[in-house]
Amino acid sequence: MKVSQVLAKILIAVVLASVNLPVSSLLVLNYKQASEERQVITTTAARVLTGHTSAVWGVAWSPDGKTLASASADKTVRLWNAQNGKMLSVFTGHTEWVLSVAWSPDGRTLASASADQTVRLWDAQNGKMLHVLSGHTDWVYRVTWSPDGKTLASASADQTVRLWDAQNGQLLQTLIGHTDGLKSVSWSRDGKILASASVDGTIRLWNISTNQLLRVLDNQNEPVYDVSWSPDDKMLASTSSDTTIRLWDVSSGQSFRTISGHTSDVWSIVWSPDGMMVASASRDRTVRLWDTQSGQALYIFAGHTDSVESVAWSPDGTIVASASRDRTVRLWQVPK
Repeated sequence: MKVSQVLAKILIAVVLASVNLPVSSLLVLNYKQASEERQVITTTAARVLTGHTSAVWGVAWSPDGKTLASASADKTVRLWNAQNGKMLSVFTGHTEWVLSVAWSPDGRTLASASADQTVRLWDAQNGKMLHVLSGHTDWVYRVTWSPDGKTLASASADQTVRLWDAQNGQLLQTLIGHTDGLKSVSWSRDGKILASASVDGTIRLWNISTNQLLRVLDNQNEPVYDVSWSPDDKMLASTSSDTTIRLWDVSSGQSFRTISGHTSDVWSIVWSPDGMMVASASRDRTVRLWDTQSGQALYIFAGHTDSVESVAWSPDGTIVASASRDRTVRLWQVPK
C-alpha cells in the first residue's frame, strides 16, 4: 500500500474517532452509504429442501402454513413438510417443465402450470390428477386461484390470460390484449380484479365480472416478470428486467416508488401478510426484504448458488420460502 494511502486512512480514522464512529468505517469512504449498508442484515437459510433433480421454478405455501409445494424443471410437483423439511410426495404427469404451483383456498387441491402448455389440477392429499386444462398454445408460466376457489386464471407465452372453472376444468374466458408473452397473473384479494404482467412492458387490470380491460400500467417498455397485490388491494408490486421493483397505486395506475438494490433481473415479488414489506427473488442469487413505506432494503437472504426464481411468504409472516435454479427450496426466518 502506498504511503499516501496509509496517511489518508489514518486521517479518516482520526476524523471518525472524533465523532465516535467505529474505525471499521474506514472501509467505506462515503459515510451515508456506510450507514445504509449497516442497517441491512444479511442472513442464511434456516432450512434447505433438496430432492428435485433440476431447477425449481416455483414454490407455494398451503393455506394452513404446514406444507410447501414446489414446481420444477424435472417435470414434477413436490410437497414438503414445512416444519421438518421432509419430502411428503411427488406428483408426476406433466411432460415438460413445471413452472408454477398454487394451492386452492381450502388447501385441498393444487394447480400447476407447465411448459407442456397445460394446467393440471391435483388432489393434494393423494396426488391424483383431477383435470388437465388444455387450450393454451405456448408455455403456461403462472396459475392462480380466485379467492373464492371457484375459478383459475393462467398466464401464458401465447399472450393470453385464460379463466377456467375450477370444478370441472372447463375454459370460461380468454382475455386478449397483451402484445407479447405473459409471465404472471394475480387476483385482487376481493376477487374483483385480475392483474396480468407481460414482457410487452405492461401490467393490465381486468374487471372479472365483465372481462373488460380496466387500465394499462406502463412499465416504460421494460418486461414485467411478476405482479402482486397488497393485502388491502390498494397497491401492486411488480418486478422487471431492469433490476428494479415498482410499487403502483391501483386507483391512478401510476408508479409511485421505484426500489433498487438487486444487481440483475428480479423474477418474483410477494407482499408480507401485514403489507409492511415485500420479498423479492432475483437472478443475482439473493432474496431481499424491503420496507414498503421507505423502499429501503431491510434484509438480504444469501445462500442460493444460482438464480432465485420464486419467493413465497408463509401465512403467518414468519418465514419466506424461495425456489432456485440450484435445485433447492430454502426457508428463511424473518427477523423480528
